[in-house]
Amino acid sequence: MADLKFKDAAQCRYDEVSLGEVMMRIDPGDVPTARARTGRIWHGGGETNVAEGLAYCFGLRTAVVTALVDDGIGRNIENQLREAGVDTAHIVWFNTAGKGRFSTDAKGTLCNGINFTWSGKGVLPSVTEYYRAHTAIRELKPGDFDWDGLFAQGVRWFHTGGIYTLISPTSGAAAIEAMESAGRAGTFRSFDLNYRSKVEPDKERAREQNRRIVALTDFLVGNQSDFDDAIGETCRKVGKDEPFEVWLDAYSELLRNVAAKYPNLKLIGTQLRAALSADRINWGAVLYDTAEDRIHLAAVRENVEIADRTGGGDSFASGVAAALLKGKSLEDAVQWGAAHGICVQETPGDTTMVKQADVEKEVKRALTGGGVSALR
Repeated sequence: MADLKFKDAAQCRYDEVSLGEVMMRIDPGDVPTARARTGRIWHGGGETNVAEGLAYCFGLRTAVVTALVDDGIGRNIENQLREAGVDTAHIVWFNTAGKGRFSTDAKGTLCNGINFTWSGKGVLPSVTEYYRAHTAIRELKPGDFDWDGLFAQGVRWFHTGGIYTLISPTSGAAAIEAMESAGRAGTFRSFDLNYRSKVEPDKERAREQNRRIVALTDFLVGNQSDFDDAIGETCRKVGKDEPFEVWLDAYSELLRNVAAKYPNLKLIGTQLRAALSADRINWGAVLYDTAEDRIHLAAVRENVEIADRTGGGDSFASGVAAALLKGKSLEDAVQWGAAHGICVQETPGDTTMVKQADVEKEVKRALTGGGVSALR
C-alpha cells in the first residue's frame, strides 16, 4: 500500500482545508433557464464541495479559504457553508466601501460568482451558465493569505483544484504557494484536475499551469478526459463495443505513465461516468496505488437514475479522503468515494445531503447487488 502519512488528528485544528472558488447557484428546477420564473438558491464550487462533503456527511473538521464580497450574496454563501459545518473564519472579505487592500465599490465592479444550472432531462443535457469574470476570488495573489500560519495550527489534508488555479492570472501562483506551504508542514495534498473550457479555453496554458501543481501533489483526481485536457496525457483508444477489461487495460497504461512522470504521486483517483441520458448514468470509480502498482475498483452501478450530476466527482474525492482520514483501507476508500459520488447525484444542488450511514448502506447495497427499499 502507498505510504500514506497523515498528521495526528489530536494535534490538528482541521482535518481538511480547501482553497477555491465558491459561487451562488440558482436552480430553475424542471424548467430551462430561459423560461424560468422562479429558482432555488444553492451554492457550490469544485474545491469547496470537497470540504463540505467531509464536514456534513462524514463529520470531519474542515475550513475553506476563498474570497467573497461582503454583501447579501456573500453572506448567503457563508451561511450555507456554516449550516453544513464548514469553518468560514478564513474567508477573505472584500468590503464595498473602497477602503483597504480587500475592497471594491458598491456597484458591482467586483462581485460574488453566480451560476444558473439547469440539470437537464432525458435527451436535453444539463446546462450551466456562469457569471464569474469579475469575482473577488480572482483578485487573490501570493502573499495575500498567511498559509504558514494556518498550517501551523495543524491541517491533515489540503485540497485545491483546476477550476480555481486557472480562474485568473494570479490564482495558479496562489495555489502553488499554498501547496508548497502545506508540503513544508507535512500536510497531505490533493488536486482535482477538473478542467473547464469555460474557465480556460487555452489548453496549453492549462497544461503548463497544472503540471507545476501536479508535481506538488500526493493524491491526483480527474476523469479520463481531464488527463488529456489538463496535463496532456492521453489514453489508448478503445472501441465502444470493447469489454470493460480492455478499457481498464488501456486506462492502466495511462495511470502508469502519469505516475512515472510524477513520482511524488501516491494515489490517482478517477470517477467513471457514462451518461446514458441527462438523468441516467453508469457510475464507477478506480483508485490507483502507485507504490503497489495496483488498481482498486469500486462496484459499478449501471443505468442509475439521478437528479443532478453536478458535484459527483467532488463527492468522490471527499469520500476517498474521509475513508483514508478515518483509517480505512484503499479498497474501502474507493467504495466510499463511488458511493458518496452517486448519492450526491441523487439529490439537487452541488453539495452533499447525505450522511456517512447512507454512504455505508450504499456501499453494501452495490457490493451485494441489493435493491432499494423504502424506509418507514
